[in-house]
Amino acid sequence: MSIDGYRDQSMNGKLALVTGAQQGIGRAITIALAKSGVDIIANYFDDDAAMQSLAEEVTSLGVHCHAFKADLSEREQITDLLAFADSIGCVDILINNAAIFPRSSFLTVSEEMWDKVQSINIKTPFLCTQHVARAMVENKRKGCVINMTSGAAFRAGLNASHYVTSKAGVVGLTKAAALELAPLGIRVNAVAPGLTDTAQPRFGMSEDELQNLSGTVPLGQMATTDEVANIVLMLASDSASHVTGQTWHVNGGTYLS
Repeated sequence: MSIDGYRDQSMNGKLALVTGAQQGIGRAITIALAKSGVDIIANYFDDDAAMQSLAEEVTSLGVHCHAFKADLSEREQITDLLAFADSIGCVDILINNAAIFPRSSFLTVSEEMWDKVQSINIKTPFLCTQHVARAMVENKRKGCVINMTSGAAFRAGLNASHYVTSKAGVVGLTKAAALELAPLGIRVNAVAPGLTDTAQPRFGMSEDELQNLSGTVPLGQMATTDEVANIVLMLASDSASHVTGQTWHVNGGTYLS
């Protein structure tokens, strides 16, 4: 199902904060939400041209796009991002998508690298979720949070101990936050992409290696970013109004093999 194939009028006019919005899965999620009538606060790190292109595409869909550049490994910049979001309005949909994966073996990963991965991949989603949930409660609004985890949280890979740990933490955060926030009408879910056609798997891999890896997926190919975004879009909508604390896998049946 393409993004164009899914619509839910319950999303029209809502406000979403998407971290790491300028590329890959974050970009696809942002466009999917915009096509459903959601105004966007788009966080990005360093690619001004990519963010400008995304903002133009979002606004062409008839919704607002508020871009905010921030390094989410820096606490002050997270605070600035959340203050900016508050100045726009009460966020209805939070997409914790920003993450990093600097490959390093277990024996050589530095403490500095370990801390930075945990900071961006798990601490930032905690801080953003806590802040947005408090604002929802204060404004007497229901809403939802979607955390992007990874298949790596369930099947460890090489050179990824820091990343695997952080993404497993996202699963735990999702469950814990969902339990406590459910009585307040705030849903929290996670999406775990498997092999997806983004810059991440292409880093350091040849086209032939990617094709061989795709052949290990039961459906025979990598996921597209739109296929991941479709699941996020559904979870953000009222179609998933009774779904919380769950992790949705988008991996082409990888765990069946």
